[in-house]
Amino acid sequence: MSDKKPLIILTGPTAAGKTKLSISLANVVNGEIISADSMQVYRHMDIGSAKIMPEEMGGVKHHLIDILEPNEEFHVVKFQSMAKEAMQNIYSNGKMPIIVGGTGFYIQSVLYDVDFTESEEDTAFRAELEELAKNEGNEVLFERLRSIDPESCNIIHANNIKRVIRAIEFYEKTGKRISEHNKEQHENESPYNFAYFVLDDDRAVLYERINNRVDAMLEAGLIDEVKSLKDMGCTSDMVSMQGLGYKEILEYLDGKSTLDEAIYKIKRDTRHFAKRQLTWFRREHDIIRLSRPDFTSDTLILEYMLHILTDKKII
Repeated sequence: MSDKKPLIILTGPTAAGKTKLSISLANVVNGEIISADSMQVYRHMDIGSAKIMPEEMGGVKHHLIDILEPNEEFHVVKFQSMAKEAMQNIYSNGKMPIIVGGTGFYIQSVLYDVDFTESEEDTAFRAELEELAKNEGNEVLFERLRSIDPESCNIIHANNIKRVIRAIEFYEKTGKRISEHNKEQHENESPYNFAYFVLDDDRAVLYERINNRVDAMLEAGLIDEVKSLKDMGCTSDMVSMQGLGYKEILEYLDGKSTLDEAIYKIKRDTRHFAKRQLTWFRREHDIIRLSRPDFTSDTLILEYMLHILTDKKII
């Protein structure tokens, strides 16, 4: 019997069906869910983040949902700290923590207890890089990162300015590539007795589900949600408003694109995001892949998961 504390992770690309499966799992293993999602943490951002609503939680307690205002920054260091605190509470209540969400780096930060102390930010240098991006465009900054850390460019999107800047900043401060640092941290032995499930589906099915989900978000009132955020003072330079669906609709509301262009961009960029997520999870070791075409129902997926969890003495 391992003396490490148990931990379950359920991840995978956007629209793979993690939410419903996670509720079923939590109910069976007496678990509570910690959201590893960079958008569901924000209040007032329900539709575009595909946030789970209280009536959908099936009586399962959820952590790290609806706890920040849209003008607050959320990043991996903050996630790690909040997730660890939530896990302590879950353990002390005699429950099982289940981390659910599609942000791979967030999950990695907890699973391998990544040390971020070397990456304290340099505010003046960061402001200088932000100014450069504003004046000369995101691509200039991205190419600068490519020249020092090409591997990071494979997993960070050019428009994710915060992460691009953090990677450049890390290199300038430590002389080490952030991709190397993350790899070293990843070699750490996990302090948990864990099962790392990655739920996946046929690519064409996944892409169709993404397109349908975007249509459903628009029908549910995504434009009004973004309009309301804009009225609250939310602007495109906020971390929260960089989320897929929000930045494109904001551009439409600001007259920078037509609605059709905005919708096209949301669908295209969400598909690209899912592809990057799959690339990330394939590189992870110790994952247990749950490919939907291999199972005829969620019930069979759940049975398989429980078999693995029993085998690993997690439950």
